[in-house]
Amino acid sequence: MRIFRHATARTSAILLGSAVAIGVAATPVGGAASSGIAVKSASLPHIITMPSLQHHQDCVPPLVIAVTCTGYGTPMQSGGGPVQGSPGVYIVFWGWNGHDPSGQGAYQQAFFNGVGGSAWANSQTQYCASPSSLTGFTCNPGDGTFVGNPAGLLKGTWTDNSNPVPTSPADSDVQAEAVRAAAFFGNTSAASNASTQYVIDTPSGNSTAGFAGSAGGVWCAYHGMASSSYGGLSYTDFPYQTDAGNNCGENFVNAGSAGLLDGVSIVGGHEFAESLTDPNASTGWLDTFGNETGDKCAWLSSGAGASTDTTLSTGSFAVQSLWSNTANSGLGGCVTQ
Repeated sequence: MRIFRHATARTSAILLGSAVAIGVAATPVGGAASSGIAVKSASLPHIITMPSLQHHQDCVPPLVIAVTCTGYGTPMQSGGGPVQGSPGVYIVFWGWNGHDPSGQGAYQQAFFNGVGGSAWANSQTQYCASPSSLTGFTCNPGDGTFVGNPAGLLKGTWTDNSNPVPTSPADSDVQAEAVRAAAFFGNTSAASNASTQYVIDTPSGNSTAGFAGSAGGVWCAYHGMASSSYGGLSYTDFPYQTDAGNNCGENFVNAGSAGLLDGVSIVGGHEFAESLTDPNASTGWLDTFGNETGDKCAWLSSGAGASTDTTLSTGSFAVQSLWSNTANSGLGGCVTQ
């Protein structure tokens, strides 16, 4: 997904084409406009956001040149940061109080229950923590930790109705909830959190400033790294996606009621993949514009790498493609398997 991003440490989110705010003003970085322009916050340098469809200017049809939507073809390069070798996902339904008007919760759980071990996620296993190649574009056997793709990815869920959700939670509030989640699930050491992702689902009507479901919002979700006494915590701020309608993927792949929740798996998958390859945002795998592997392929609706349905053991889900350095005989490209 598009995310607040840049080639330096930050949080990643789905957004593009204009300044984005996570409770603060953001400034564009990275040069010429592309599908993956990185936007970062001056006071929250760890944030990378995934832009909404409306604000993802270069990839909104009609496309003038398809290469604009693939980061000009520049490959991903390791910044030397970690990747997640044995990933596990925990979902927190923060303050939902049983209110789930579009059925997002069950759909999201089914997606994460099935995505581990899938062909869609397998493209990311080429990326490692310490590439020995001189360019840093290619990993060789023995190059430390590689991104993992295990089955049984969803490790637990927590319905937390005991900690009130602010009307518009700040990033610091979301990070604090991730810390509470780590304690709740018993992940109280750096080792237990090294490959863990905490997806913090805020309820319908309560989202961090800048979410596309609120006035003036431009992003759909973001991921980052929270500091804690339990080690670094990879977390995703995941607002109630259908609050944003088709601006965050509703009916992007499927028409009518079948596509109501397309954005939940498109945006969720985007953030998940980027948390695998760049959990400590902007220190892992990025291109020269600061894009992560999901950014380079976000919101493609036609041609190579177009978003599509993928069949998992738990059902059929809409997903976007992800960037692969090894695709097309090493030229790179957006792939769905």
